[in-house]
Amino acid sequence: MRELCLEARRTNLSKVQGFVDELLDGYEYDQNQYIVLQICIEEIFVNIADYAYKGAVGEATIRAEVTEEDGRPVLTMTFIDRGMPFNPLKKKDPDITLPGEQRPIGGLGIYMVKDRMDDVTYEYKDGCNILTIMEKLLSPKGRR
Repeated sequence: MRELCLEARRTNLSKVQGFVDELLDGYEYDQNQYIVLQICIEEIFVNIADYAYKGAVGEATIRAEVTEEDGRPVLTMTFIDRGMPFNPLKKKDPDITLPGEQRPIGGLGIYMVKDRMDDVTYEYKDGCNILTIMEKLLSPKGRR
């Protein structure tokens, strides 16, 4: 398991994305899967940076590992912050059938995370918000 601890600032998003890129080096995934994964990571990290600490700057910890399940690599990432308790999975999903201009602002990012990741869990424990996402990858490079 690898871990990255940093200030929860939008300007640190590239460090989070680089952390994930290093972890995924050696695994195959299609470009769409990679784009969706990076957008989901961005949504989670930016929400921590913007909302967890009510305008103050706090810390975010990202833990990540690739394990194997049924012969396929699985990326698991856990985002931890000590901000105000907030379970994004309880947020009502937006009505995506409405045209964009009729939809209220907010909620689309976490909806995408819930919809596109293979698994998403949340818990509040020991003063921490803990959001975990899991995504099955295609295979290690060179294997299909």
